[in-house]
Amino acid sequence: MLDFHWLKVLVETATGWAGLGIIAVYSFLIAFVLPLPSEVVLAAPLQLGVGYWGELSAIILVSGLGKAAGSVFAFHLGQEAKESGPIISFLRRSRFDVVEWSENKTVEIARKYGYVGLAMALCVPGFPDTLSIYAFSVLEEDYVKFALATFVGSAGRLVLWAAGAEAILAVI
Repeated sequence: MLDFHWLKVLVETATGWAGLGIIAVYSFLIAFVLPLPSEVVLAAPLQLGVGYWGELSAIILVSGLGKAAGSVFAFHLGQEAKESGPIISFLRRSRFDVVEWSENKTVEIARKYGYVGLAMALCVPGFPDTLSIYAFSVLEEDYVKFALATFVGSAGRLVLWAAGAEAILAVI
């Protein structure tokens, strides 16, 4: 398995306006290929000179946009996979039947709640984004709604994470 720890460290030490670019690229990549936590972007010590809330807002906005862009790329791959019988057949025969799991869990949420369900799934801190994104990408067909739902879910997760951290720090 490939080790992407160096990328996580790069994000955790990103500073300046270039640091926002690093956050955008990282968020783009975790949407469709990297098994890394999205919340790590909140640790970036950007030092932009806009104050804590300005930096936090910039991180959330840039990360959400990066993940939405990566999600649209994953969405496109999902649309292509939908058309490819061999890919679905391979997934069904694999040791861990991704298609069956998706149909039983994530697809149920997608069908019941649609794009709102995708946004809610992406709001769950610590839950892998890639699985939800690919599961929804095979079912849905609207690129704009998909991008909007992934942005809202991604930004919502970071807001929840940051609010939780603020609440804990206020108690300490």
